Amino acid sequence: MKLTFYKYQGTGNDFVMIDNRQKTFPKKDSNLVSSLCDRRFGIGADGLILLEGDQDSGFGMVYYNADGNEGSLCGNGGRCFVAFAKHLGLIDDEMRFTAADGIHTASIEGNVVSLKMQDVSDIRQKPNAIFLDTGSPHHVQWVQGLSDFQVYKEGARLRYSIYGKPGSNINFVEPTENSSFAVRTYERGVEDETLSCGTGVTAVALALHSTGRLQHNKASIQTQGGELKVTFDVNDGKYTNVYLIGPAKRVFKGEIEC
Repeated sequence: MKLTFYKYQGTGNDFVMIDNRQKTFPKKDSNLVSSLCDRRFGIGADGLILLEGDQDSGFGMVYYNADGNEGSLCGNGGRCFVAFAKHLGLIDDEMRFTAADGIHTASIEGNVVSLKMQDVSDIRQKPNAIFLDTGSPHHVQWVQGLSDFQVYKEGARLRYSIYGKPGSNINFVEPTENSSFAVRTYERGVEDETLSCGTGVTAVALALHSTGRLQHNKASIQTQGGELKVTFDVNDGKYTNVYLIGPAKRVFKGEIEC
């Protein structure tokens, strides 16, 4: 089978994108997905995304982790999904689509995509950390010396020792000199540090606000792959109108024999 694909990245979080509106991709072949995502023997990516039709919203986003298993919401993947739909000529400047956690809306201007996330109200305090779900589960922990922090080692330990087999993404956060914050994330499914995680950045912004570390309803978060912004409203501990904002860019188009 010859497969046409596109490679997209959002602040260094990269994805294999496939137009599957004709339902030709073998969706249950987890080995194929993982081989396509392999950085040595395949295309190389943090995940694979199928663009399909959807009866409720018009478009459906099916996301697979690099390990070949279907995953929960990927925020940067969602932003790349919108840019992909724009490139295919399926949308103008706005989009509505269904992902693993429900229906999302988004807008695109140039290469900047604003993705509306789901409301969040369940924010749990842990010793030196916060746990919340922003479409994917996230552990947010405050650290010092982030640039030298052993993200892979400590992220893997927390991912398995605290959260068991289902796991959680693990975010390590430190304030920066310009009143912003920096984050490094260990992602489940990838089972390694990624350059950026959109649902993680969203979780960090809400965790910072809920603990009084962020005084405003917007945040600039620096990832290893670039800056993302999060805006939100909050009332009685419920976060609504949550938007993840940042660039999504096409890297290349190709064909591969599967």
